[in-house]
Amino acid sequence: MRRGLVAISVAALLAATACQSGSTTATPSGSQGGTRTIALFLPESKTTRYEAFDRPLFEAKVKALCADCKLLYSNADQDAAKQQQQVEAALTQGANVLVLDAVDAAAVAPLVNQAKQRKVPVIAYDRLISGIGYEYYVSFNNVRVGEMQGQALLDALKANGTADKGEIVMIHGSPTDPSSADYKKGAHNVLDGKVKIGREFDTPDWSPDKAQQEMEQAITALGRDNIVGVLSANDGMASGAIAAMKRAGYAKIPPITGQDSELAAVQRILGGEQYMTIYLDIRSEAEKSAELAVALAKGDKPAAPTTVNNGTADVPSFLLDPIAVTADKIAGTIVKDGFYKASEICTPELKDACAKAGIQ
Repeated sequence: MRRGLVAISVAALLAATACQSGSTTATPSGSQGGTRTIALFLPESKTTRYEAFDRPLFEAKVKALCADCKLLYSNADQDAAKQQQQVEAALTQGANVLVLDAVDAAAVAPLVNQAKQRKVPVIAYDRLISGIGYEYYVSFNNVRVGEMQGQALLDALKANGTADKGEIVMIHGSPTDPSSADYKKGAHNVLDGKVKIGREFDTPDWSPDKAQQEMEQAITALGRDNIVGVLSANDGMASGAIAAMKRAGYAKIPPITGQDSELAAVQRILGGEQYMTIYLDIRSEAEKSAELAVALAKGDKPAAPTTVNNGTADVPSFLLDPIAVTADKIAGTIVKDGFYKASEICTPELKDACAKAGIQ
């Protein structure tokens, strides 16, 4: 199912797509001679991937498939009310297709219903929208992501001989993001009964700052030397947890997981501060969503390989495969696929670590 990323300059992509799509400026479509308009809504910008990868990759693919399509783009900055205004504005301006990564996926059913009333198809991007049926859901196998994180942490604890010597801290994502519940479920599938969970948190907004506060609370409650590992649902929160552990005076950071393969996280893995990350083929996710959006704008509806039940309906779905990446796998995945160049990863401080990991 997985398709490799080709090497690409993010800066060039951003510049090119800004010119092609008019950046964040909304362009009406309903009265412009049948011009097709596709609207993309992303939830926040604290997580690096959305502005650096999802948006430019989606926009570039739409333009490659439909040169005369108009693109609307909005980022909600983790504000559900702001996203509601953005979606309603796009519908008013004549959007033909909505691609929606919801800030609060449990609360946007009324927005999807507004779209349905206007006969505007909706694609749930990355996060499953509940409470109503719609055209497509495109994401990763999120339970599998959590299982991979849990297994990686368990493997690291066993290798260190600490699986039964202390407690772990679990730092989950935003409770308004249904993907978080899937990641949590997957992690518990692996870890329950095999390690002692000392503290567990749901982190509003996936905030690194809040994750740092949670980790500080855990260290105070459990004791610095009693924490043997950390299950962090993504790289940003891992950075917050690591900052808390450094402040607490850890001589060596215990194994900690992540997700999204952020550049800083890849460098932390090579430097020994973070144990692993989940590599998501964001190109495949963004491009598949763009392909579906263009097809829907043209009146087509391609068949999906599976469905996911959102509590109300079985939604036609495309689920992509995640990959667990430790230091020894960076060269064969992230670098090989061009997600980052070796020159971006290998700072002078990481020269030896990069050589050891085969990153050239």
